[in-house]
Amino acid sequence: MKKTSDKFLKLLHSFLTVYLPKQRNSSLHTVLAARQVWSMFLGYVCDINDKKAERLVFADFNHSVVVGFLDTREKEKGWMPETRNHRLGVIRSFFRYTASIEPTLGFHSVELMRIPLKRSPNKSQELQYMSQEAMAALLREPGTTTKMGVRDTFFLSLMYDTAARNGELLGLRFCDLDSIRKTVYLLGKGSKPRIVPITDGNTIALFRKYAKLYHNHEDGVRPMFYTVRHGEIGHMSDDNIARLIKKYGAAAKKHCTEVPDHPHPHMIRRTRAMHMYQGGMPLEAIALFLGHEDPITTRIYAKADTEMKRKAMEKVKEKGFISESPKVDDTAIWNGNEEMIKILCGL
Repeated sequence: MKKTSDKFLKLLHSFLTVYLPKQRNSSLHTVLAARQVWSMFLGYVCDINDKKAERLVFADFNHSVVVGFLDTREKEKGWMPETRNHRLGVIRSFFRYTASIEPTLGFHSVELMRIPLKRSPNKSQELQYMSQEAMAALLREPGTTTKMGVRDTFFLSLMYDTAARNGELLGLRFCDLDSIRKTVYLLGKGSKPRIVPITDGNTIALFRKYAKLYHNHEDGVRPMFYTVRHGEIGHMSDDNIARLIKKYGAAAKKHCTEVPDHPHPHMIRRTRAMHMYQGGMPLEAIALFLGHEDPITTRIYAKADTEMKRKAMEKVKEKGFISESPKVDDTAIWNGNEEMIKILCGL
């Protein structure tokens, strides 16, 4: 038993520390996501088997256990089909890896392939984003009177200001934000870096307050947003962010009916993109700001630098958004550009 358990833990460790980052050359986001999935999955399997992690064996990870994990977390956490499918994909990837190392374990991979992916509802004609009033209400909700409130307000403000993907913010190190130059270094999909200007002075003020509370006397390499478990510092999980946005969204909706029923991290990115478009920012510049690679737009803006993006954003800021201005009429605001907007926002 002990030998089999050791084999499982050894292969899982190798999968997360050698195979993904070194052999597959997976991005930091991919590796962190895999670790988070397995952390959740191991916790679930330990609970249902009343075992410690070091005693788990391959037999503990069968078809019904994986389905039970996915169904339970989908119900408890409100996972969307895309999230559920991603978790399943990470688990399958490990068992494909183990089969390549030891063919006798191949039946585990075959068994998991029988679990169907969950179909997503057709949202090809939808563009979900928040109005200016709704976004402002969400940003106000955490407050800054508590330590956690400062953290959550800063996270939401930085996510909106930079239109960053959830994974990009969770992968940030403390040194990646330059409060003097007012820029943030983001590592996007495929480990493609970009520098994005921070245009809201309140975001910088929140950063400085946050830094005093969470990063006092740091060397800069600690994750910008982190958790501490058993004395160990680790990256905050995407589930944690989804949970806090859901919580603050529900609270904000009590004061602002325009807040959607189910706000989520990517909706904030889409919201920023739409507000930039409403403010007059060209679609090509929005593509550059969001970190998209499009053959047409990159030819025009291949040599654009941070200052060009900042000037474009300052122009948007002068026109006013997240303000007390009258409600913007959202009817057909992207008339003639529906497909481009959907592409930019990742639909």
